[in-house]
This record gives sequence, C-alpha cells and structure tokens, in this order.
Amino acid sequence: MSTRPRVSARISAISESATLAVDAKAKAMKAAGRPVIGFGAGEPDFPTPDYIVEAAVEAARNPRFHKYTPASGLPELKQAIADKTRRDSGYAADASRVLVTNGGKQAVYQAFATLLDPGDEVLVVAPYWTTYPEAIKLAGGVQVDVVTDETTGYLASVEQLEAARTDRTKVLLFVSPSNPTGAVHSREQTEAIGRWAAGHGLWVVTDEIYEHLTYGGAEFTSIATAVPELGDRVVILNGVAKTYAMTGWRVGWLIGPSDVVKAATNLQSHATSNVSNVAQMAALAAVSGDLSAVARMREAFDRRRQTMVRMLNEIPGVFCPEPKGAFYAYPTIKELIGKELRGRRPQTSAELAELILEEAEVAVVPGEAFGTPGYFRLSYALGDDDLVEGVSRLGKLLAEAR
Repeated sequence: MSTRPRVSARISAISESATLAVDAKAKAMKAAGRPVIGFGAGEPDFPTPDYIVEAAVEAARNPRFHKYTPASGLPELKQAIADKTRRDSGYAADASRVLVTNGGKQAVYQAFATLLDPGDEVLVVAPYWTTYPEAIKLAGGVQVDVVTDETTGYLASVEQLEAARTDRTKVLLFVSPSNPTGAVHSREQTEAIGRWAAGHGLWVVTDEIYEHLTYGGAEFTSIATAVPELGDRVVILNGVAKTYAMTGWRVGWLIGPSDVVKAATNLQSHATSNVSNVAQMAALAAVSGDLSAVARMREAFDRRRQTMVRMLNEIPGVFCPEPKGAFYAYPTIKELIGKELRGRRPQTSAELAELILEEAEVAVVPGEAFGTPGYFRLSYALGDDDLVEGVSRLGKLLAEAR
C-alpha cells in the first residue's frame, strides 16, 4: 500500500477563494429559506448590456466559431483590446502583444508563471486580493507583504516598498484601483512608484481591471503610461468582468513584451487552448463600444458607495475610509474584537464575520482573507435596498457589543 499523499503538496497548499466561499455559503443559506444579504462577491448586480449579449448570440450561429481558433485570442479581439487600451489609458501596444485569457484570474496566474522562478520575490501591497498569493505560490515565487492600513488610505509609499526590497525582488504587483480597499493612487504617487521600480530594474505587473470605476475626483492612472522608462518590464492585466458586468463570460487579457506574451501563450496552448469564441465575440462588442453603460453603472456604484460609508461610520467601533475606486468598502473593526456579543467573544475578524452571518444573516468577508486581520470587506455592487437593509442589520447587531 502506497503511503504517498493522494494530492500533491503544491495543490494541497492552495486555499479556496475566501470571497467565493462566503458567497457560496450565503447563497446556500438563501436557498434554505433564510433572508441572507451577501456583501461577499465582487460582482456587479447589473445584467450584461443587451448589445453585448446580441453579439454573442450572433457568434453562436456562425460556424466559424464552432471550431478551434488561435490560442492567443481572435485576431479581431486582440486588435480591439490594443485599440481600447490606447483609448482608455494612452498605452500603445501592438495586437501581437495581447493574450486573451479565460478571465482575469488566468491572466494573473500566467503572468506570474511566466515571470517567476523559484525563490523570486514579489512585493505585494496588503490588503490584497485573495488570488494573488496563490498564483505567486504556484509559480514558485515568494510573496513579500507591504502592509498598509486605514491611516494612509491603504496606500503604500516608496519608502515602504524600498524597505521591503531585497536582492531577490523581481516583481512589484501594482493595483490601482484596489480590491479590496478601493484605494486609488494619484498620478504623482503612481509616477513615483513606477520610477522607483524602473530605477531598480524591477518588473511591474499592474492589474487594471477596475480602471473605469473611480469616484469623487479620483482618476485612474496606468503606471505603464505614466512611467515610460519601465520599458519592456511591465505587464498589464485586465478584462471585461467588472467594467461591463460580464463576470460569468470569463474573458480577460494580458499585455506585455513579446517574449513574455509568447511564453504565456505557449502555456495557455497546453492549459486551455482558446477562450470560448462566443465569449470572445461578446468581449469584442464590449471593448469596441462606447462607455455609456459603464457610466450608468458607475453612477449607481457611487451612490451606493456614499451610502455604505456613511452608514458604516455611524456604527460604534467601526471606521471606514472613503474608497475612491472599485466597488468595495474596507472598514476596520479592530475595536470590536474580543467584545461580548450574543454570548460570545469573537477573537478574530473571521470569528466575528461568522457570528454576523449566523445572527444577522449578513455575509461579509473577513480581513484574514486579504492579509490584514481586523477588517471586513463589503461589496457595494448590490441593490440599494439590500445594501441599506444589510448594513442596518450589521449596525443593529454590532451596537450590542460590550
């Protein structure tokens, strides 16, 4: 009888997506008849715009899209992505430097798998999105956290980054607007960080998935455009999921130097081959169209953002900085840890989140999932009425803490 583990150590070390796990539990409770309100999933509550859906329907009827297509993506979509990137961020890249992926997550994984050798270090600003650590770990990389908090609006300084840099540092992961905090770097901050990275010969992987979701005068700045001296050591990650309410369509992309894109394409050719052609044609309609649908969604998100932040800051023991982008609030609840609530004394934000789900039927994601215990992430990409009801329940329960 073999005593070898049934599952490899590499895959056993992967944690389940905390955000998807919270969302799944909330949905299971709702299916069982409980009136759960979920703030877990980062998913717009709007349907995909009709013109995008119609493009997919038309593509499904076209025999051309019933067959294999190039692993790197449909040529017309790659060109449209290059054009869209130039239009929206000013970054010029030839279509040959675009790789279309199965959602943004595959772009994240393939970027790190292509860039990292075992032991290479990646600077990651915490709080961070839950998928980054797993992708870095699978690639053999070593994540080095640069921890921020509410006192700086969750923004890292050049001084913090420099203190974390070592001879093993190869990549800086730059995310603005940020998931989970909604933090947005100014152009000046972006330029300073980019010049620092370029000066030390670092690669920059920049996740720009929330580029169109900024509020209150904040503006998205692509580090690739703002710091041209980064040259061919920058990789851009993006996708249609958040901007066009297309989370389920699974179309993302990677833009980078030719050698990196060629290597990542080779990996994808063995991992998945081409992305669904029908979804690619839907994405083509999305990135080729105007941004009017996005503007309407952003207006709703902004309204909900302001409502959520105001209501959270009215809860004793909770402080929520104003997020400038994406569709998340990231309040600190450290003052509530260890207090008595409904006969229990939760010692972590994870335990408090579990208590809230059971007692108030509200699902939030604890800060442990994002590398900073003592916080919650709440998505405001849900209906106005549910948002108000959910935060009201949260406030009513937490007011009992003693």
